[in-house]
Amino acid sequence: MEAAAEPGNLAGVRHIILVLSGKGGVGKSTISTELALALRHAGKKVGILDVDLCGPSIPRMLRVQGKAVHQCDSGWVPVFVDQEQSISLMSVGFLLEKPDEAVVWRGPKKNALIKQFVSDVAWGQLDYLVVDTPPGTSDEHMAVVDALRPYSPLGALVVTTPQAVSVGDVRRELTFCKKVGLRVIGVVENMSGFVCPHCAECTNIFSRGGGEELARHAGVPFLGSVPLDPELTRSLEEGRDFIQGFPESPAFPALSCIAQKILNEAPVGLC
Repeated sequence: MEAAAEPGNLAGVRHIILVLSGKGGVGKSTISTELALALRHAGKKVGILDVDLCGPSIPRMLRVQGKAVHQCDSGWVPVFVDQEQSISLMSVGFLLEKPDEAVVWRGPKKNALIKQFVSDVAWGQLDYLVVDTPPGTSDEHMAVVDALRPYSPLGALVVTTPQAVSVGDVRRELTFCKKVGLRVIGVVENMSGFVCPHCAECTNIFSRGGGEELARHAGVPFLGSVPLDPELTRSLEEGRDFIQGFPESPAFPALSCIAQKILNEAPVGLC
């Protein structure tokens, strides 16, 4: 019989979502950040665990880079993003002496830190914990899945971009989920067209429909398409709350719909 999770670990977390992709540069950190913000605006308490050890970008996206991680009796205290403490974040970015410092670690050291993030961060009570992962299907992913398995994750949100090269790599991520017994909540197609802010015409810069086709072939839900949006990029660069600041953006309804499907726990239909 597996040991029950102790208080101060993940015992107070209701749902755990892993954000995965077999391809780098598809926007996993963007989707993780905006999903967390959308869930917060839905009244949920959210944590983000950034296990992209070589590219920890979420501290900048939430404007908390340079913050210190403190210790308490239960372990590390995550960094709170807002005064209400409705979003908390743990990232290797908080542990680096300099922001430009490279993480040059072999697999065993990376795996050990991932396990420590899972066991030693005092999240307290959370409705959702969003786990932002690096690209691929390597040791780090196995370490994350193995460490989280006793806490019964809700599942994986798999991110792709529309073009065939990305879809091919992300298809391997779906195979990984099947092999390790991780439920796929659904597929998100990011960078899905550019909507002109002047005439509202959509230009499919990176092709179109690859994510939806991938989901159909894999027999998993398609959660929606998020278009390219300069305001979204600017918000992430400046650490601003896009969900709150740009409700008229073409990306806003897509992100909100994806978050609602996560809230429903049984996503149906398209965005």
